[in-house]
Amino acid sequence: MNPRPPLIRGYEVVIGIETHAQLSTRSKIFSGASTTFGAAPNTQACAADLALPGTLPVMNRGAVERAIRFGLAVGATVAPQSIFARKNYFYPDLPKGYQISQYETPVVQGGAIEFYVGEARHKVNLTRAHLEEDAGKSLHEDYAGQTGIDLNRAGTPLLEIVTEPDMRSSAEAAEYAKALHALVVWLEICDGNMQEGSFRCDANVSVRKPGEAFGTRREIKNLNSFKFLQQAVDYEIQWQIDLIEDGGAVQQATVLFDPANGQTRAMRSKEDAHDYRYFPDPDLPPLVIAPQWIANVASAMPELPRAMAERFQKDYVLPAYDASMMTQSKAFGAFFEATAKACGNAKLAANWLMGEVSRRLNAQTLGIEDSPVGATTLASLIARIVDGTVSNNGARQVFDALWSQGGDVDALIAALGLKQMNDSAALEAILDQVLAANPKSVDEYRAGKDKAFNALVGQVMKASQGKANPSQVNALLKKKLG
Repeated sequence: MNPRPPLIRGYEVVIGIETHAQLSTRSKIFSGASTTFGAAPNTQACAADLALPGTLPVMNRGAVERAIRFGLAVGATVAPQSIFARKNYFYPDLPKGYQISQYETPVVQGGAIEFYVGEARHKVNLTRAHLEEDAGKSLHEDYAGQTGIDLNRAGTPLLEIVTEPDMRSSAEAAEYAKALHALVVWLEICDGNMQEGSFRCDANVSVRKPGEAFGTRREIKNLNSFKFLQQAVDYEIQWQIDLIEDGGAVQQATVLFDPANGQTRAMRSKEDAHDYRYFPDPDLPPLVIAPQWIANVASAMPELPRAMAERFQKDYVLPAYDASMMTQSKAFGAFFEATAKACGNAKLAANWLMGEVSRRLNAQTLGIEDSPVGATTLASLIARIVDGTVSNNGARQVFDALWSQGGDVDALIAALGLKQMNDSAALEAILDQVLAANPKSVDEYRAGKDKAFNALVGQVMKASQGKANPSQVNALLKKKLG
């Protein structure tokens, strides 16, 4: 697990990621104001969100339950008692002058996320996940050189998920983020909408020579796509190595990534914990989570991706990698299982879902639930491959038609003239003609040249206009050639 990638120009890359997942509660973490996205500016900020004198925070039970759900899913410790703290800094969109967060004692401690990079299995350990409130938003567009402040997001509940510095490549960082995103959506604790800011990542990147202490890290803030995450990390790696090779020293800083030019730029020097002057929030008592509360949340948990993947390996004899791909979302797992049960060939179902189906979904930015070809239809097509009615190549042509226009599998096979020739007598007649017309290939095959056999198969397929069953052709041809 976690095979190490090659060094980059002699340097090892070290990456840790902090992710802010907006929790799927209808109201904010310490007030009853709505969390609905897209409202007119400052229409969803109540007196508590605005920090008006005399207001006090009240904990949102639903936010705590979602944190517990996440902790259970990643195998972490859910703290029986955790503390809220004030993180002090001054910014126009932070009306209190501090952010309510957790510091010394977070609600979720430890845990791990497992995922694949290619077919290599990886594991990233988590340091913690803590509850906190979001700040408002500064708006710089359409204000004639001025900045507008929208406090609708102020107080929105967040779960900040922090990893250990376990990642060693941008690809690993991107796949970790995808796996975490899939998990929080699976658990229904976050809608995962990256365009709306519901799931955003900060990447801490440093480089070092093998065996040396960790280098100085720079934090890339607010990455809201997996593509940008990987591009930003790649650029930052090269930038830091160039600086060091030129005799410079990396300074700790917070940077932003500009997708337009693919570069990072420094925003401010990076603060340390002491700069925020953390202290326990006097308005909030310790968050006490009784064992029975954890047990109640556990009893209502869905089947988790890892458990489903293990079941697919056992019940459908899928390889570990295939099973992992089939559990990339609850909808994907359900689609696979429905297809496998209907066609009776789980491996072929998985191959089609990882291949043709995923390729088209990705090209059109669709989820499996939006696939024009449903599980029942895909199962019918796979069944026709298994029983020899249509070849793999013919099945892809049928799939093209199903994807673009829909229809019935058998009717399309007939209409497109793709039904395979399975009549042994008719096939033998074609084989006899091909063998008679290609004595040189016959002699070469009998002399030990395997390529000659493939040439003969090609001639048979050509003579049958591609309708001969390839496996049947191979068997009959070998029999005739002795």
